[in-house]
Amino acid sequence: MRGMPAILAGALLLLWPALLNGYPILFSDTGAFLAQTTVPLMIWDKPWIYGPFLHLFHWQQTLWLPAIAQVLVVSHLLWLAQREVRGAATWPGHLLLTAGLAALTALPWVASLLMPDFFSGLLPLGFFLLAYGALSRGEFVYVIALMALGISAHLSNIPTALALVVMVGLLRLSWRPIARAAAPLLIALGLLVGTNWVGHGQASLSPYGSTFLLARLIGDGAAARTIAARCPESGWYLCSWAGRLPEDSDVFLWERDSPVNRDASGNDIFLGGVRLAPEARVIIAETLAREPFAVAWAAAGNALRQVFLVGIGDTLSRQALGDSVRPRLVEFFPSAEVARHDGSLQFADRLPGVAAAFLWPQPVVLVLGFVGLLWALWRPGGRVRLGFVLLVLVGVLGNAVATGALSKPHHRYQARVAWLLPFGAALLLLPGVPPVRPGRQHG
Repeated sequence: MRGMPAILAGALLLLWPALLNGYPILFSDTGAFLAQTTVPLMIWDKPWIYGPFLHLFHWQQTLWLPAIAQVLVVSHLLWLAQREVRGAATWPGHLLLTAGLAALTALPWVASLLMPDFFSGLLPLGFFLLAYGALSRGEFVYVIALMALGISAHLSNIPTALALVVMVGLLRLSWRPIARAAAPLLIALGLLVGTNWVGHGQASLSPYGSTFLLARLIGDGAAARTIAARCPESGWYLCSWAGRLPEDSDVFLWERDSPVNRDASGNDIFLGGVRLAPEARVIIAETLAREPFAVAWAAAGNALRQVFLVGIGDTLSRQALGDSVRPRLVEFFPSAEVARHDGSLQFADRLPGVAAAFLWPQPVVLVLGFVGLLWALWRPGGRVRLGFVLLVLVGVLGNAVATGALSKPHHRYQARVAWLLPFGAALLLLPGVPPVRPGRQHG
């Protein structure tokens, strides 16, 4: 491949936060994803997708290899996007773009984090390539497979992908690009239904997702009011908590003393989220029937708040790392890998302080990127450039709605896609170049 040296160099630039840390950046959920294949264990609250992806590269030897794989995937997709927008990809252009992203945006921190979050920012680029790209047959298969993996790896990517498919349909009005865009979404839905049927005995996209949505509706107040109004005659388990339900959805889901994990008598509950799911579906249905406008208003407010939460600090601390990863490494990986983990800045809780010196330009760069994309939206530039801008904007806004409205606003949720704004603006500012392959046409 002609651009491989540039793609490798771009990947190395994007890996610098992990090199600074002395180890790939981890999150508490990373331990659960490792357990999916090392124990092995079906985790009730996570699709069985990203864990196998990690295992494809680590093979219980080192987590550096999945981190390298992630930055290579990102660098390659940036190369393909540059090729389609500019007419051809160039080494200087790719190195300029990746260096700017590495220095001024959250992308390298997201790509160096062993979480499925890195897929989310790739979705708009992948759907743009499927809608407009003059790709080879092998490239089409690769992009479709990558998008299917990314969509299924995190449930919040499903609404975003659906919005991107709709936008492709509005932009292209042709069955071929629409079919290309719809293919990874359909494959992802099949993957989720199939793995949940095998692992949980339920042919469902998310067998226990109702517990998460209930937590959001309780946090917003609507479901708490439904429980207060329907108890005690409904006989719901949560009636024991009526009037004193946690207002924070994360507390409701994860704290040891929450209704999900301990009953009103103080007894621990094993897999409380699983047990609560059937009741959660009933309460959600009644809440939507009772207060549809209040639910919609709260969802809109959460989505709007999510748009502006773009920091990466909530993934860097020792607290964010938690205590779930190291036991997996001790049990299944060589002792040298455990030593590398223990020697990281993150494990010593020094990474946030060290990283702060590099993060301050990011808010300004995001604002400039957004302004640049809006300018490009109104500037004549052809249907390919217009499609690129609209798909980037739909991806960024769709992610905010999917995470803020359906889960809870967190910085890491929007940081994983916000880098698309300056990337899109910078890419559109680069001059076009003649295609390197004769006869290339955008299909």
